[in-house]
Amino acid sequence: MAKDKLVFTKQPITCVGLGEILYDILPAGPRLGGAPANFTFHAKQMGLDSMAVSCVGKDEWGDKALEQLGEHQVKTLVFRSDKVTGYVKADIDEHGVPTYDFAKDTAYDHIPLNDELLKTAANTMVCCFGTLAQRQSDGESHKSILAFLDAMPEQSLKIFDINLRENYFSREVIEAGLQRCSAFKCNDDELPVVCKLLGYDDLTPAQFYEQVLQGKYQIEQFIYTGGENGSDTFYYGEHSYLPTPKVQVVDTVGAGDSFTATFVGLTVQGVDFREAHKTAVDVAAYVCTQEGAMPVLSAELLERIKQLKANAAV
Repeated sequence: MAKDKLVFTKQPITCVGLGEILYDILPAGPRLGGAPANFTFHAKQMGLDSMAVSCVGKDEWGDKALEQLGEHQVKTLVFRSDKVTGYVKADIDEHGVPTYDFAKDTAYDHIPLNDELLKTAANTMVCCFGTLAQRQSDGESHKSILAFLDAMPEQSLKIFDINLRENYFSREVIEAGLQRCSAFKCNDDELPVVCKLLGYDDLTPAQFYEQVLQGKYQIEQFIYTGGENGSDTFYYGEHSYLPTPKVQVVDTVGAGDSFTATFVGLTVQGVDFREAHKTAVDVAAYVCTQEGAMPVLSAELLERIKQLKANAAV
């Protein structure tokens, strides 16, 4: 029996980006990042009531992170730790693609499990989480993230956007996420790794959706990005493929997060998944033309998003 589509008609739609807040140390200087924080920022541009949930250090970078999220008008539930604020050295190649060197055992590895976290979870309708903050499979953040997901309402959307960095992932963490999520996102580098970890031969995105996501885990939404080879979205048994537009790439940091936030942020408001996919492609392309992961979208894109939501509400 097909599941009902997760569309929320009641506003505001509460949304959480759960996991790491860190600084990308780029050639141009440090920039605030972390996939959940990037997702939160872009989900807000889709009109969701977004909050970043993480942990930063009691240090200058921790203060700066909170200040910058405030400047972006992103709400936060960010705990403070004696560990340093997370950071990653990102080298950008001639195609704008980053390679990463992550600092170990930082504040985002220590998101505490407490009443404030669980109370937030109980009121969260949309949550995006990944693997990096769960890199210690017996660690504090891994336990807190799973408890957060388990405390969310039954009718909620949980997006598992894996980010397989260095060796910071395991079969155990990926399976725990798949058992809890209702939408899954990965890219063309990550899919073969996930297949191997789960004991499958290399599967195409369509095979992975049908055999693994739908077949084993009853997950109906799958976002697959293939860089310059285009992207696929699978949505309750339907499929959309779109090529990637050619743009002058400055850097690709945050582009995937903006894609996920756009697709999810629009579909939960009733926008047709094909239109949401088209808009996600264009938003991600725009982010690639800007420095850093959190650019404000162009007036043209923001107007298009507004019209799509208005038409969906009719």
